[in-house]
Amino acid sequence: MEFIEWYPRGYGVAFKVKRKILERKSKYQKIEIYETEGFGRLLALDGTVQLVTEGEKSYHEPLVHPALLAHPNPERVLVIGGGDGGTIREVLRHKEIKEAIMVEIDRMVVEIASEFIGIDEGLLGKMLKNECKRAKLVIGDGVKFLKENKGFDVIIVDSTDPVGPAEMLFSEEFYKDAYEALKDPGIYVTQAGSVYLFTDELTGAYKRMKKVFDRVYYYSFPVIGYASPWAFLVGVKGELDFKKVDVRRAKQLKLEYYDPENHETLFQMPKYIREKLQRL
Repeated sequence: MEFIEWYPRGYGVAFKVKRKILERKSKYQKIEIYETEGFGRLLALDGTVQLVTEGEKSYHEPLVHPALLAHPNPERVLVIGGGDGGTIREVLRHKEIKEAIMVEIDRMVVEIASEFIGIDEGLLGKMLKNECKRAKLVIGDGVKFLKENKGFDVIIVDSTDPVGPAEMLFSEEFYKDAYEALKDPGIYVTQAGSVYLFTDELTGAYKRMKKVFDRVYYYSFPVIGYASPWAFLVGVKGELDFKKVDVRRAKQLKLEYYDPENHETLFQMPKYIREKLQRL
């Protein structure tokens, strides 16, 4: 038995699975969990791999820590999406964070991840009961929340792929709302899909971000379970250099995948894609 996620042009990522643990339909999407042969549990939403428990840090670490270590004093963080709990877990590793707000539209994803995935280290259960001191869970629309709330040092968008339902999160209007919601200096970071298979979506989002943010950066990382390399985009408000991170703070984090001492390696892109982005 196997689980296959098909990408454009007939490219697939497959896992051998021992059994299906769960399948449910929420108001928003189909949620599936499988036990894989070699990578722990697999969470899929509408047929797309969100994570495998043995390897999920290869996504959550490069999404979270470069931005938080590049910001001089990140105290207030907004996470949009991230219902599996991996992103908020990594955010709270930073002791200087005073408040982290996670806005997830689908409560069922949070409940299922808390019960069956367990990468959150107990955080989701506490957040569902409003018992977490530094983190707050809001069940609702992240686009609407961003329009109505401001004053964040870092905004992290941990959404599904930049196609279909998540397209609004890659729009110029959304980027403008994010820019307004950030303090100065501030950092906005989002996953941006497969470098090779979502190239048009990556370049389109980069072009729209350049119209809004003071500086825009792109980077990639090999993520277990995705069609790697996986792209990330960063928008900066104010005077801040995303290519420099606080290595001293990083030493307290005990990271497994992202290496702050070799931060510059994040920015290696295939030549033709780098040239395409630089022309925009």
